[in-house]
Amino acid sequence: MITKLDNANDFIAQQIYTIFQRSYKIEAELIGTLNFPPLSRTRNDIQSSQTHFYGLYIDELLAGAIELAISNEGLEINSLVVDPDHFRKGIADKLISYALTHDIATAIVETAVVNEPAIKLYKKHGFVEFKRWTPEHGIEKLAMVKSRNV
Repeated sequence: MITKLDNANDFIAQQIYTIFQRSYKIEAELIGTLNFPPLSRTRNDIQSSQTHFYGLYIDELLAGAIELAISNEGLEINSLVVDPDHFRKGIADKLISYALTHDIATAIVETAVVNEPAIKLYKKHGFVEFKRWTPEHGIEKLAMVKSRNV
């Protein structure tokens, strides 16, 4: 079951931080970089964030988490992580499906151009690429959008 996470809580923020570190280290390797901005995020950054965190637990351990910024304009998926011990169990798929149940007109996500598994997963959920760019950190990114069918 997916539950809203209280990221202001010390214990929950530590769980989120731990899964971010474990998952994003794998993604940094996949991308081929040592300077991966999500890895510099601290527990305090997570704890003070105004975004919404949702998680999926397996045996009382946080197995996956999604971070959403929700506004009148739509929804942005800021982070989607799965603990490496739980890769290939459909957790990311469930978290995206859950995020898309919010009553929004559009959903946006960004990822590295070389992160083919993430791109494939987002395409499966109806996201399409609309922009590419290279930020200051040098990792080429793409943005994808999903619009609600009216």
